[in-house]
Amino acid sequence: MNVSGRHYRTIWTEGEGEEETLFIIDQRLLPHEFRALPLRSLEEVCFAIREMQVRGAGLIGATAAWGVWIAARTAPEGDFSAFMAQSMEKLRATRPTASNLAWALDRQKKAMAGLGRREAVAAARAEAQIIADEDASFCRRIGEHGLAVIRELSARKGGECVNILTHCNAGWLAFVDYGSALSPVYAAFDAGIPVHVWVDETRPRNQGASLTAWELGMHGVPHDLVADNVGGHLMQHGMVDMVITGADRVTRRGDAANKIGTYLKALAAHDNNVPFYVALPSSTFDFSLSDGVRDIPIEERNADEVRVMSGLSEKG
Repeated sequence: MNVSGRHYRTIWTEGEGEEETLFIIDQRLLPHEFRALPLRSLEEVCFAIREMQVRGAGLIGATAAWGVWIAARTAPEGDFSAFMAQSMEKLRATRPTASNLAWALDRQKKAMAGLGRREAVAAARAEAQIIADEDASFCRRIGEHGLAVIRELSARKGGECVNILTHCNAGWLAFVDYGSALSPVYAAFDAGIPVHVWVDETRPRNQGASLTAWELGMHGVPHDLVADNVGGHLMQHGMVDMVITGADRVTRRGDAANKIGTYLKALAAHDNNVPFYVALPSSTFDFSLSDGVRDIPIEERNADEVRVMSGLSEKG
């Protein structure tokens, strides 16, 4: 996506050979500051995932994949296989809910199996790039499929604006590019279909206010930021035509875990006959699980994310 006229993915490398460096966008600084952050060690990659400098299922998976490459190229002398196994477990422990993380690590493990150190580094780099490119491609195709849904809604309304409610951030900032829930929105907007997005603030970390509203603004998509509990009111008054969210993990029977509060939006949509869609790439499915309430691990984070407000200054 474009930021101030320049195209960015959410994770990329610059340089060649030993000088090649991995970069991310430090999402904790948005919307007040856009900063590209280099990651040069396994510890920095783990910190970026755990402390939400990167977030979103697809981007977490891609970052973990690149983290394996960084671990491999910076591995100390000694038992390379043991070091890589330990490194992957450190990455696996950073965030428990998103299935893309474990999926990416399993792919890297398979790609590096049986290889010597030099070949393993090259294989890890190649696989990380493939995972990133696949993520962007999958999200682009989500947009194409979702565009048909929005176009049909627009036709039913006689070409009037389609009002879409979303919760949390599932735009390009949550993936490598395009996004999941917002990919159809961008596709519809670019196709000339009038769309408007109701953006939940998304407590406690305000990813809707800080990230979704920011990237929609960068793309020029009309939107309004609303408090989390406004969604049901908007639906009652016919001001929402559809709801689209992303997902961190989806079970084999279709149970979807997304940002806390998504369940309440789904109940309100059902009560008001508003279509509710979950947009996701295939990497978000976890076919080892059936019951989402029982089986999907829900992350419990530091209470300061509720107690302490963030803003432009260190104090607030």
